[in-house]
Amino acid sequence: MRKLILYISCSLDGYIAKPGDDLDFLSLVQKEGEDYGYKEFATSVDTVILGRKTYDWVKNSGFDFPHRDKACYVLTSQNMPKDGNIIFYKGDLTSLIRDLKASQGKNIFCDGGSEIVNQLLKDKQLDEMILSIIPILVGNGVRLFKDFRPEQMVELQSSKHFDTGLVQLHYLMK
Repeated sequence: MRKLILYISCSLDGYIAKPGDDLDFLSLVQKEGEDYGYKEFATSVDTVILGRKTYDWVKNSGFDFPHRDKACYVLTSQNMPKDGNIIFYKGDLTSLIRDLKASQGKNIFCDGGSEIVNQLLKDKQLDEMILSIIPILVGNGVRLFKDFRPEQMVELQSSKHFDTGLVQLHYLMK
């Protein structure tokens, strides 16, 4: 069965963005030639799910959309036409994940944002989490983990530290 894996960066105090969806703090760990295992991870997945805010941020930031070679589900409340491999999905998240996990293919990558992550945690749909911790306390913004979700045990699979100060934690969900 396919696994649903969250692969995301956050500040040491647990924020994925500063106020105003500011992601500038991610550049603190940019280093030429270092991708923190992303390319290897990307070869293990063929499907991506992400929220509309995350999709819009990537699209509006001047980057080419990085997931065009994969089946991509953008969760939204608006009716939007399919764009190549990008499907704008309005349905039930739990049903989508159940159907994707039951189908043939590689693993499924959850690329954020926090609303999606927290719904997946509430529904106990995540199988693994790979968290890249940026060495900064931003103090305010968009929290990766919100309040009022059920307690859930995790098992540390591996940890890596890098000379930029980034620490990457790989957890299996129990």
